[in-house]
Amino acid sequence: MRRRILATAVAATGILALSACSGGGGGGASGMDARGPITIWYSNNDAEIAWGQQMVDAWNAANPDQQVTAQEIPAGSSSEEVIGAAITAGNAPCLVFNTSPAAVPGFQKQGGLVNLSDFPDGEQYITDRSGDLADQYRSDDGGFYQLPWKSNPVMIFYNKDLFAKAGLDPENPQLSTYDDFLAAAQKLKAAGVSDYAINPAPTSEFFQSWFDFYPLYAAQTGGKQLVEDGKATFDDADGEAVADFWRTIYADQLAGNEQYQGDAFADGKAAMAIVGPWAVSVYKDKVNWGAVPVPTEKGVAADQTWTFSDAKNVGLFTACQNKATAWDVLKFATSEEQDGAWLNETGQMPLRKDLTTTYADYFQTNPAYQQFGDQAARTVEVPNVQNSVEIWQTFRDGYSKAVIFGEGDVKSFLSDAKTQIDQLAAGK
Repeated sequence: MRRRILATAVAATGILALSACSGGGGGGASGMDARGPITIWYSNNDAEIAWGQQMVDAWNAANPDQQVTAQEIPAGSSSEEVIGAAITAGNAPCLVFNTSPAAVPGFQKQGGLVNLSDFPDGEQYITDRSGDLADQYRSDDGGFYQLPWKSNPVMIFYNKDLFAKAGLDPENPQLSTYDDFLAAAQKLKAAGVSDYAINPAPTSEFFQSWFDFYPLYAAQTGGKQLVEDGKATFDDADGEAVADFWRTIYADQLAGNEQYQGDAFADGKAAMAIVGPWAVSVYKDKVNWGAVPVPTEKGVAADQTWTFSDAKNVGLFTACQNKATAWDVLKFATSEEQDGAWLNETGQMPLRKDLTTTYADYFQTNPAYQQFGDQAARTVEVPNVQNSVEIWQTFRDGYSKAVIFGEGDVKSFLSDAKTQIDQLAAGK
């Protein structure tokens, strides 16, 4: 499905002769005022392609001397690897509408990304559109090397039919505290309605912690990132509470520690899942679902609960010859009109302040998305720090051992991971 499977965000060292041309070489600030044809890449799922095609058609119809050529991101083991290789080869497209925030520090280090703040209206456009949430996407030098574009704030999806079979109230499932969540999970297990209460991927890829530990940590802390001000934040009572919660889930076999080949929630193998609004259309004909915010230790009101953003953003690449056109296209593609078209086509949330009031008619017509629109205002992004992927891999390795497989103790895992991550965040 749509959960982003990233094999790596480390730039490829080889040079690939990719078919997509950016319209010329160059780098740095060259071409900042130049206009002309550009090439863009977007994701390869049907809804995003449909949006991208109509956006490009609308731009091209109005700008015959600045035509946009669009294509899906070329195939590779991951989009991040393909983009990194294109930067190395000097033939990256002008815009990529599928840029992982975790990959941005690496792309920036390669010299592949334009600082959007260098455009005269760059800073104001980004902050006016995204509000306070934009600050999470700034780089160390204060610039924006990515435009915050769209998010999929993750929540707890639950299977109403399985909850009812287990004697749980499907309209008021009582999942807001750890104790309540665990009690419900134990009841699901005892009733034998599914193999597991919840079954996040137990695999070791660096990004998997974005769909188990990190959403709950964001909620537990009221919006902390894994690293802030160059230091790991999680070696404290909040980090321990979240890790202990998940360790109990695995120790009590409420989740499996072997990978399930398929979608456990869609297949009825798990009664709950941590997913974002992309799942509404995926599950609508498969599961009678409900959704609630992720739990916290003592419980937090829904309108105050934070979660992981699961965002993808837009990068403007230094290989682009006609950067002024690229910037204009980027603003056009993230305008109020095009963000509305995006919302209608994909059900994913534009990273735009006042989202639910700006598109009040959409949310009234599509009430299943309302809670995700509300949640989008309280999302935490991965830290925009150097060695980002290595930091997440270090965390995942320790988490897998101590939490998923129960080897060693949680306090030691958190302490050891903090020491290593502090060094990585300092560039060591």
